[in-house]
Amino acid sequence: GPPCDQAFAALINDLTQRGLLDDTLVVMMGEMGRTPRINKDNGRDHWSMCQAVLVAGGGTKPGVIGASDDQAAYPTTTPLGLHDLQRTFLTQMGIDCDRTYLTPLGRPVPIVNGGKVVKELV
Repeated sequence: GPPCDQAFAALINDLTQRGLLDDTLVVMMGEMGRTPRINKDNGRDHWSMCQAVLVAGGGTKPGVIGASDDQAAYPTTTPLGLHDLQRTFLTQMGIDCDRTYLTPLGRPVPIVNGGKVVKELV
């Protein structure tokens, strides 16, 4: 909560003051969101249907993209997926997301498996 918010804000302010924010992509996200309801143990379980991701710098635009219902349970706008974020972040870093590498056994491994660049973010 608040300590994390304070640390994120301090990092963004420091990078801005040093003139480094435009060249630094800062992403704060977890593996997934949390259930919109408290469980029987007074906690919240993993919830893959909706979560927040904070992004700053690296040529990204400020603002809010997307929305959820009033309980933050489901997106009410077109949902963005992990592959969309991967493709967007790697494209911002100048990496060719359509490139495929081969394992030592010859199995193809794409850098990003699908996804689209989030135009509202860059």
